Amino acid sequence: MNILLTLLSVLQIVPFWQDVNVTSVNAVSPRTDFMTYESRDNALTLRYENSRRYQSLNGTWKFLYVDSYKQQPEGVTDAGYNTAGWKNITVPGNWEVQGFGTAIYTNQPYDFAPSNPQPPQLPEKNPVGVYSRTFTVPQAWADKEVYLALDGAKSGVYVYVNGHEVGYNEDSKSKVEYRINPYLRQGNNTLTLKIFRYSTGSYLECQDFWRMSGIERDVYLWAQDKVSLCDFNVKSTLDDSYRNGIFGLRTRLQNLTGKSQKAQVDYTLLDKNGHEVATGRQQVLIKDTAATVDFDATLPNVQTWTSEKPNLYTLLITVSSGKTSETVPYHVGFRRIELKDVTNLSPNGRHDVCLFVNGQPIKFKGVNIHEHNPLTGHYVTEELMRRDFELMKQHNINAVRLCHYPQGHRFYELCNEYGLYVYDEANIESHGMYYNLRKGGTLGNNPAWLKKHLARTENMYEQDKNHPCVTFWSLGNEAGNGYNFYQTYLWLKAKDKEWMNRPVNYERAQWEWNTDMFVPQYPGADWLESIGKQGSDRPVMPSEYAHAMGNSTGNLWGQWEAIYKYPNLQGGFIWDWVDQGLLVDGKSNGLVANHPLLPNAQKPTPYYAYGGDFGTNAPSDGNFLCNGLVNPDRTPHPAMSEVKYVHQDMKFEAKDLKKGNFRVFNRFYFTNLKDYDFYYEVKRLSDEPAVLAHGKLNIEAAPQQWASFHIDYPDRLATEETVVINFFVKTREATLGLPKGYEIAREQLVYDTEKYADLADVMPTIVKTVVKDGKITVSDERFSFVFNKQKGIVESYRVDGQEYAHDGFGLQPNFWRAPTDNDYGNGQPSRGHVWKEASRQFKVSSAQVIKSPTGTMLHVVYDLPAGNRYLVDYVFMGDGVIKVNVTFTPTKEGLAEVPRVGMRMRLPATFDNVSYLGRGPQENYIDRNHGTFRDVYKAKVDQLYFPYVRPQENGHHTDTRWIELTDASGRGLNFYTDNLMEFNVLRNSIEDFDSEEATAHPYQWNNFSAEAIANHDEAKAKNNMRRQHHIDDIQPRNFVELCLDWRMQGVGGYDSWGSRPEKWFQIAPNQEYRWSFTITPTTFL
Repeated sequence: MNILLTLLSVLQIVPFWQDVNVTSVNAVSPRTDFMTYESRDNALTLRYENSRRYQSLNGTWKFLYVDSYKQQPEGVTDAGYNTAGWKNITVPGNWEVQGFGTAIYTNQPYDFAPSNPQPPQLPEKNPVGVYSRTFTVPQAWADKEVYLALDGAKSGVYVYVNGHEVGYNEDSKSKVEYRINPYLRQGNNTLTLKIFRYSTGSYLECQDFWRMSGIERDVYLWAQDKVSLCDFNVKSTLDDSYRNGIFGLRTRLQNLTGKSQKAQVDYTLLDKNGHEVATGRQQVLIKDTAATVDFDATLPNVQTWTSEKPNLYTLLITVSSGKTSETVPYHVGFRRIELKDVTNLSPNGRHDVCLFVNGQPIKFKGVNIHEHNPLTGHYVTEELMRRDFELMKQHNINAVRLCHYPQGHRFYELCNEYGLYVYDEANIESHGMYYNLRKGGTLGNNPAWLKKHLARTENMYEQDKNHPCVTFWSLGNEAGNGYNFYQTYLWLKAKDKEWMNRPVNYERAQWEWNTDMFVPQYPGADWLESIGKQGSDRPVMPSEYAHAMGNSTGNLWGQWEAIYKYPNLQGGFIWDWVDQGLLVDGKSNGLVANHPLLPNAQKPTPYYAYGGDFGTNAPSDGNFLCNGLVNPDRTPHPAMSEVKYVHQDMKFEAKDLKKGNFRVFNRFYFTNLKDYDFYYEVKRLSDEPAVLAHGKLNIEAAPQQWASFHIDYPDRLATEETVVINFFVKTREATLGLPKGYEIAREQLVYDTEKYADLADVMPTIVKTVVKDGKITVSDERFSFVFNKQKGIVESYRVDGQEYAHDGFGLQPNFWRAPTDNDYGNGQPSRGHVWKEASRQFKVSSAQVIKSPTGTMLHVVYDLPAGNRYLVDYVFMGDGVIKVNVTFTPTKEGLAEVPRVGMRMRLPATFDNVSYLGRGPQENYIDRNHGTFRDVYKAKVDQLYFPYVRPQENGHHTDTRWIELTDASGRGLNFYTDNLMEFNVLRNSIEDFDSEEATAHPYQWNNFSAEAIANHDEAKAKNNMRRQHHIDDIQPRNFVELCLDWRMQGVGGYDSWGSRPEKWFQIAPNQEYRWSFTITPTTFL
């Protein structure tokens, strides 16, 4: 081996990291990721750390970093090299988050060649990190084979033991192993890893995430006997009845003794109670270095594995030879995955093809997931994995797509246990080369890159082939199509055919032959409806959809209406799971020190950094990597309530609402609803909500069946003003990720009595009016109201001596919201800028006091820059009660949609108690409110704020009857509408969340070329580009800002680069809108 490496080094003209023909050197062939144990008891724990043949090398290493490979000290990997002056670094964890080099985020372009990439060329300024640590090998390993395992390191990794070059690898997201016996010595040994930030492999790792370097996953040693298990394949499927298990096991043995050896192979299959359900034994003579031993069995009435019921068996494989013995454990799940025609016809008369799991056409309610930890970069701890999986299960997510690379073994083991269908993906994305099939275009059609494509596909398959959770294979992502992907498709299909025969997918193949399913990206509801109605010869399952960037995920329900309706639509994978912000703490010595825009002294508050926050003029796609359903710390976005509702496996309907007759549909495929507890309540919603009736329901419905039921209403129901019927479904028993009594589904139906209670039983009254110095003052003994005609605002509103208009910022027209990421993506801040101007530059064309025998009204007419008028009538009812009638008149043709139609004002900060009758408690919008209930909610105002990584519109609530703001004594204002309205109430202004107003920060410059860096055109960027705006910029103000709206447009979310909210969730500028509300001091109520 040493001679071979020496010859390679001497003969090598191109270094490994620059050679397109090199994928790895001297590595063990890829195989199942397993551990060997010295005893059955330890094996049954299935935890590597419980094996005496395992030694973790995680922890503190010595580290040397240079900005360019040419700066490496001579002999840096030699035995005995002095590392005394090196820094310390924690392994695993990217070096960029530990103070070395620059973290870069780009989406499509290569960070090292964002414009005009020329593979396999790499930059001369290619940073290198050299890791070093010592270790000792246990004496008990003296006669064993010792392997070094790197679960993931990026990008070009050279391995040295005691100064000897052991090997090389550049697939950063698959485990690689080296047999290191020849290099070991007694006592201390030195392990050195020299890692190039960029290698030719980097051309296939152009994924949409942080571009960072170093050791990203576990590093460890492990040992096996010289006659031992090398690899194995498990077949664990079902017969045609889907009840009996078909088990197959192929073990591949290795013999490294140099002579023939006898061996015995035993296997045992245990159920969850530890009972043996199958066993086998064979003896074999290994004449050469390897042998294969096969087993098979049939298990009657097997407990199957599905996301709903992830039943696992434990397989124990024991290999014995002479005095040596090892036991290898592995989890086995019985499931059958197949593509076949459905029996019913699609609407156009064709047979759809669906994917079946255990005989059922599953709907995959999935999410894409990147490896992300806000503290360590790409290293995700088991604790954080478990938190992710618990949140997924709690929000009715049953599948994960690995974007866009395989994960480490513990991830799959936990998916097996929690019950998540895994869409496993090869570590291949060359998005920066785009999709042109001609020479010099996509690498997917360049035969010179076939070896690299095949190697990464093989690594994925061999490592993950036996995991029950793996339901799909994917060839990669956004890497074009062509010859290389035709070959990897054929290889995977042939390799898995006799085992589990899972579907092989690839999104860039589209409708070509080398994908078993059509897995498009970012379809809207209309497209899904169309393809569902049309039917298809393959299942349709978007590999990415519902782009969850910032305040997003609008009309998810509309997309799933089509998915639930048509059998060929089998779900999809939301993009994506977690916002990839890196935590920057004012006390940190790492990230803050590298932050050119936000010096430590000015930023004591922690925040999440994103693209463009590090380095000088580094290429960047800004906060486009913050597309998650959860924040970096795993705080769920408010949209998760919508995901949970849309994905829930119970659908409630009223058969006859007035008579209390209902039905529920069981969307599960393997679970009867009798396994859950059903509750109902009949609730009055008013200023004093009350539960009028409640109870528990006995519901039993087989999978995919309806169940009808009845509830008794109280006699007085018809006299109540607003009544809802709420249903709650809770877990009866605890399961992994779901505690006992957890609410897994809910529904609310409105019993429409059309009776509403008036909060103020008053009539218009005569008040005193004074017009002086451009101001109109209306008052009586208890209140005064001042309207400034020049400014066009209510300058003062005082009741019983309390001023409610903070700093003269009283009621005024408002048509603007702080742009969301989707707004920026579709150009709304520029296209609709006239509405921002309308919220600032309105002019009063007339303000007239109209008196009548029954009362006084102030009639105000605003002329808006948009070319229309906004009419506001203040009707004074006495004692400070004011009814406000608002009319939005149509504008001239050709104007953009209106972000919102409403009014806003600011109150003193002491009025920070909020209660309201509307949808909550999470923020919600007209295209994302199915997961929220109408009810009376109470909170502190600051609790209604949600900290999106890049500040933007947040905290909105729809379907609101009234809102009340009070101070600690209960004094305050109530705003009531005769119909329904919407609102925001926060301790900040709209401007605080508006990126364009954050002028202290630069724009999110892409810096993809020298020309782009030299031409930062702020005039063009204005209202088109976001700024480097962060959550630490949002500090509570000394006021409470209340926005009352007739309506705000939806947030959208089909994608974040062009799609707008659906038309019916927009506000057309060429229509008239009328609405009203009444302001009542709480001292009056």
